[in-house]
Amino acid sequence: MSSEALDHATGVGALLLGQAEPDIVEPAAHLLRERMLLAPAGGGWSVLVPEGKPWLHGEEPVDRVLTGWATALAVGSGRPVLALWWDTDRSGYTLAAGFRRTVGYEWLANGTPVGEDEAMRTFAARLGLDPVLDMQSLEALTRPDTQADARARMLGLLAVLTRTGLSLPPGLGPGEPADRLREVARVQRGLRRIEWSGWRDAVRAEFDVVDSGPLGPWVRGPKARALAAAQVAVGLPLAVWAVRRRSGGWAAAAAVLLVQGALGLAYDRMRAQG
Repeated sequence: MSSEALDHATGVGALLLGQAEPDIVEPAAHLLRERMLLAPAGGGWSVLVPEGKPWLHGEEPVDRVLTGWATALAVGSGRPVLALWWDTDRSGYTLAAGFRRTVGYEWLANGTPVGEDEAMRTFAARLGLDPVLDMQSLEALTRPDTQADARARMLGLLAVLTRTGLSLPPGLGPGEPADRLREVARVQRGLRRIEWSGWRDAVRAEFDVVDSGPLGPWVRGPKARALAAAQVAVGLPLAVWAVRRRSGGWAAAAAVLLVQGALGLAYDRMRAQG
């Protein structure tokens, strides 16, 4: 069976939602060195649709791959990134926010919750959701409900996020196979194709974002150097661990940390001498 037929048969799919405009998400997405489709997803949100399917060819399931990618994007963009994933047995999400520990929740295919309630509270806090109204909706997703399968649970989660401005294009949602997601993404207005074109272009894009963005005054000085040094310090052992575990997603996260840490140190020194 071909990978495409297998993908349709198993119903495996994944989406990455960044709480930032495409201009902010794009440079970090390039550092993943994966082909992806990037499109706006409402006010202050972006959606990334993977074009490849590493979970079909490697040793990692889709949730681990997406966790690594989400972590890398969150560190690279400085904004929260939500990974949504699903297969025939279960569905779930992972929220990454900078250097903080990721949080996630899962449902079995029939909608049975198998996560911890604390994860939902942390999820709401990190995305700035209403601690009363939004939490009531999220807590309902953690209770038994024979009428709601995993897809319905995920749609309920996205319904809460629409209050923050998220608006996924029709057809880009939980339960769809990866091929269908790509077909829908390719016809979206404002689509950007993420393709690896080498380290030189990636570095140039990072410098362009810093120079033209609102972070200029904050990328120099002791705090900036400390952050860059911390990124390198965390990235090195993570890279070694990822290689040993043959983890493509976490290898991407390590690469983002190392590249941004090195660029941060170089940028600080270059601007100090300029």
